[in-house]
Amino acid sequence: MRPSRMPIPCSLRTTPAGSTGTSQVGRSRRSSGAVAFGMTGLPELITVMAKYTRASWRAARYNQPLLILALDFKMEWAMRDRLLAAEKVKAIDWRDDALYLLDQRVLPFEETWHAYTSAAGVAEAIRSMVVRGAPAIGISAAYGVVLGARARIAAGGDWRSALEDDFALLADSRPTAVNLFWALNRMRDRLQRLKATDDPLVFLEAEAVAIHLSDREANLTMAQLGADLIRKHQGNLQTVLTHCNTGALATGGFGTALGVIRAAHLEGMIERVYADETRPWLQGSRLTAWELANEGIPVTLNADSAAAHLMRTKGITWVIVGADRITANGDVANKIGTYQLAVAAMHHGVRFMVVAPSSTIDMDMASGEDIVIEERDGRELLEVGGQRVGADVDAFNPVFDVTPADLIDAIVTEKGIVERPDTARMAQLMSRKHLH
Repeated sequence: MRPSRMPIPCSLRTTPAGSTGTSQVGRSRRSSGAVAFGMTGLPELITVMAKYTRASWRAARYNQPLLILALDFKMEWAMRDRLLAAEKVKAIDWRDDALYLLDQRVLPFEETWHAYTSAAGVAEAIRSMVVRGAPAIGISAAYGVVLGARARIAAGGDWRSALEDDFALLADSRPTAVNLFWALNRMRDRLQRLKATDDPLVFLEAEAVAIHLSDREANLTMAQLGADLIRKHQGNLQTVLTHCNTGALATGGFGTALGVIRAAHLEGMIERVYADETRPWLQGSRLTAWELANEGIPVTLNADSAAAHLMRTKGITWVIVGADRITANGDVANKIGTYQLAVAAMHHGVRFMVVAPSSTIDMDMASGEDIVIEERDGRELLEVGGQRVGADVDAFNPVFDVTPADLIDAIVTEKGIVERPDTARMAQLMSRKHLH
């Protein structure tokens, strides 16, 4: 029998990115470029968007949805400023006609940025996990299209047809991340709507930047919505368990599940965060623990296999995770290990929250049964630091698993919150207009 959990008080709440190689460009630093991660208000957002398109305000009309989103944003600007001020990490920078990515494979030991100037280079960065996290992958792919278009136009001939090769290369880089295909489809749509008098590079770059900034705005909205949901159930301070990395490193900024945790901590609701190490790439220990420690949020690292024990003995009140794909019925594909967390949470009466932008929701996929799960090289399990530690056996290394909707208490998106998701509630969520 399902253990009793306090009911979530809302069924649906609505609120208004070279060569194929890379070049190391030094340690982490904040850019003064136009992707302004220090934005504090609407006037600055308008300035950034106008500057970044390098076009007239008439051209900037294609970014109008972002401006309307900012105008219609229900979060108080004071809280938004607090959230922005708390962020100390970013992973994506677009400047000087190149995409700069923080190499997440070497964190936390090195903070190294690489510059990419070709679509092939961006695709390899995604495939080799220089950049990871579904939203960050989509943003990077959008910038990859810009880089591909620049090269194809310079080469002459039928550049539009040639650019399709770049679309295909980028699409093959991480097949499970629906945000990747969402971003590529949005870039293709922008391409198809170009007029003969339009400068394709100006408009494609504007679209990629809009994708980047809108993801950040969505994350800020989700952070506040998720924190509000936690507040409704706050008795004592909350003890949260999270999995993989869902922070600024995995997104266009601030984070999804980690964004909610950040916002809740700023509001004094978080006592401690337990971070699963997340084998075999150790995103939890290398990235999540690093992000949280950098921001002064109390964090304890634990082995993935300790999660159920923590729920039983450490008073875990919430499991908060991200998603790589959400299907039409509310099933969630996320980092391997998420499913077992949901099963354990159900047994222990711990609430389970999924935080992801609406671009992660694939309404064309009926359920998680239809998701093809990516598998990576078994050597990732059998080797440590390039040294073989496992016996001479095969290794099964799926990257994701699927959590059924009936194990999920709430899905938080920038469009609103869905309690106990099912097909009808997901359809209701996605039918509502939202400028993202």
